[in-house]
Amino acid sequence: MILLYEVLRSLLNIYMWALIIYILMSWFPNARETSIGQMLARICEPYLEQFRKFIPPLGMIDISPIVAFIVLRLADKGLRQLFLWII
Repeated sequence: MILLYEVLRSLLNIYMWALIIYILMSWFPNARETSIGQMLARICEPYLEQFRKFIPPLGMIDISPIVAFIVLRLADKGLRQLFLWII
């Protein structure tokens, strides 16, 4: 059971880092057009799109990635609590 928790937590952390890198790539011109940027877009955009449906951009600033990251952090904390409760 602990192994399952560690694997899920590691996957969640890897996804959070991928999301951070993808968000930071928007600050650099043409960074998202690279092969790494396109790979991260295939991984991160479906998740971010769910938040963009409900959270409109504030002028030139898109805050949906911030909310998406907060939801991932809450999922991490919920996963931790769930496994502590089970164990």
